Amino acid sequence: MKILVCISNVPDTTSKINFTGDNKSFDKNGVQFVINPWDEYALTRAIELKEAKGGNVTVLNVGEADAEPNIRKALAIGADDAIRVNANPKDAFFVAQQIAAIAKQNNYDMILMGKESIDYNGFQVHNMVGEMLGIPSVTPAFKLDLVDDSTARLEREIEGGKEVVEVKLPFVASAQQPMSEPRIPNMRGIMTARTKPLQVVEPVSAEAKAEYVGYSKPEKKGGVKLIDAENAGELISLLRNEAKVL
Repeated sequence: MKILVCISNVPDTTSKINFTGDNKSFDKNGVQFVINPWDEYALTRAIELKEAKGGNVTVLNVGEADAEPNIRKALAIGADDAIRVNANPKDAFFVAQQIAAIAKQNNYDMILMGKESIDYNGFQVHNMVGEMLGIPSVTPAFKLDLVDDSTARLEREIEGGKEVVEVKLPFVASAQQPMSEPRIPNMRGIMTARTKPLQVVEPVSAEAKAEYVGYSKPEKKGGVKLIDAENAGELISLLRNEAKVL
């Protein structure tokens, strides 16, 4: 079984985020990057399936050279090989086209990724990839098992409950908690990752559909006003006229 796991290189959630002087681009200076946490669920589940059933797990990243340390981390966790498409991930459509192009060349049985990246939270790539390849897309899933060599069973949340889906291979799925328990690479994994193949390829010609024209930080939280417990009228007035939540 051949599994492709797509990972994004994203800022650590504890990093202090800044933008350039004109607020038109993200400032990477001093920012620690990690594997997108949602992608780690997909990666770990792919490795678990490989360990149980055999096969090969390939990690794919659309990104520049600064993503390679986290690609190597994915290899250390247990992926067999990796591909980096040497391009700035301009937007979801551009990234999906790169993934689809790689998938068409290698005929993977399943393509897994996180439900979204924690930097842009677009929730778009997995469905685009499925549409481009003409295969089913199940998103987001919190459980993934193989029924047999040609069928998988996935569970996902729906309004008021959960949905169980059986799908024929190949397919695309996005992962969310608790599909798996992300792993920490051990020393042996770190050492072997250095020798695992990491192929760098140039992107296919593709046009981005979206352009980020500016960024802004959330407004700082205002001060806290304390209202006497006996003065409910003042509280209601503030909620209605100042906070405008009533």
